Amino acid sequence: MPIQRFSLTTGTAFVALIVLICGLALNGLLQLQTLGEQMRTVVENHNRKIDLITQTQVAAHIRTDSVFRMALADDPFERDAHFLEFNRAGFLVGSGRNALRQLGFSASEQRSFDTQTLLINDIESVQNRVVDLLKSELSADARRVLVQEAIPIQEAFNLQLADMRHLYQQANLIAQQQAQQTYRRTFLLTLTFGIAAIALALLIARHTLRKIGQKSRQIDEQMVELERSRAALREEATHDPLPGLANRRLFYDRLQQAIRHAHRYGGKVGILYVDMDRFKDINDRHGHHIGDAVLMEVAQQLRDCVRESDSVARLGGDEFVVLLEGVQGRHDCVAAALKIEHSLAHSARFDDLELDIDASIGQAVYPDDGSDEDALIRAADAAMYRVKSGCESERQRCLSFQ
Repeated sequence: MPIQRFSLTTGTAFVALIVLICGLALNGLLQLQTLGEQMRTVVENHNRKIDLITQTQVAAHIRTDSVFRMALADDPFERDAHFLEFNRAGFLVGSGRNALRQLGFSASEQRSFDTQTLLINDIESVQNRVVDLLKSELSADARRVLVQEAIPIQEAFNLQLADMRHLYQQANLIAQQQAQQTYRRTFLLTLTFGIAAIALALLIARHTLRKIGQKSRQIDEQMVELERSRAALREEATHDPLPGLANRRLFYDRLQQAIRHAHRYGGKVGILYVDMDRFKDINDRHGHHIGDAVLMEVAQQLRDCVRESDSVARLGGDEFVVLLEGVQGRHDCVAAALKIEHSLAHSARFDDLELDIDASIGQAVYPDDGSDEDALIRAADAAMYRVKSGCESERQRCLSFQ
């Protein structure tokens, strides 16, 4: 269940992270598209309109200037050249206005364009009158109309074009400001989403690492517990549960290895078979708990009497066996047996009871008494029974193999 909750939490966090990243990308694309449209409006629309207004204004100025030069010229050929320039400028004024109209207008732009149209009509009317007067050789009248009517109307038209150009310049400025605002908004939103995505990713990483750490600790604890269980099972399989000594299986394994080592390097191995005397009487008279205490006391005495390299095992009941490795001969076994007898030959107190502990010890030596573990155990067991049936005070000196 915790793993499912962990997976659900992590999955939800990753989904949220993906949504944030997708939102960040989508927002960036939308904002950039908006910014592109605004910049396109500035570059392709407003600037184009400003160029057309400037073109129209220059053409209108050339048209008026051509009329003025026609009025001042006395040579008919020169006047015709100015007339051609007048017509070409008129064409440029018309084409510029048509191109401006095709780009489209807002309501205020349309009103300004309609006012400009009226002025254009008045300018064309006055300029045509001046041309007609010049063709009629009425130069003085033509100059008067030019000065009194054509030039003031042209100035009004120039002012109107300047106002219109200023309007588009203001629109350009507004569009640039909007583009800057869009850029700042895009930057802030992108930064916010990015920080949120990074923070969420860090939280996910921290959460994941913490969970992994917890799972790792749990696994380590389970591995330690498993190792303890394995050790306990190994201990149970190879050691007697009461005194904690090696059991028959482990003792046979150690004896087999000791025999192989002695066979390879030419050494000797000693066996002491220890059987307690009157142990059944202790159990029957005082109970099994006192018997168990006596067994544990004997096991401790045996451990204290041998070297660390030697092994003590309980074969079952009140029978113990001692493996003596690296002995020089039978005298080492006798010395060890005497030491154990002396250690056990004293009174011990168990609860309120004072009991005498005695044991019969049989000995066997590899390779003198047997070439394998079974033969050595049988020889030591037989020697123990011979000791048990002899004189207790002289039993080690009365052993048949001495």
